[in-house]
Amino acid sequence: MNWSQIYEGWRNKLFPPEHLKALIKETGEERMLICNECEHNSKFHKSIRPDEHCVLCTCTLSAKTVCLSCNCPINKWGCVLSKEQEDELTLDIDNGNE
Repeated sequence: MNWSQIYEGWRNKLFPPEHLKALIKETGEERMLICNECEHNSKFHKSIRPDEHCVLCTCTLSAKTVCLSCNCPINKWGCVLSKEQEDELTLDIDNGNE
């Protein structure tokens, strides 16, 4: 479990950094289209969880799909950041910077 990526997804969903808003919105919409058709989307399974989530990685899709450093557990979509950008974002998150 990668706590930095979980934090990033929820931060991007709730309080997206101004300079990343457009990329987060576009990326999230594209990924959610893929997840909405995926056989591992919880909407195609019985679940007691109220949120729409991936039954493989268990992530809430509304947050997972806006995590720019995350990828799909079965590679239907990948991260949109380079390794350097991901390291910088992780450092910012770890330091509490936006």
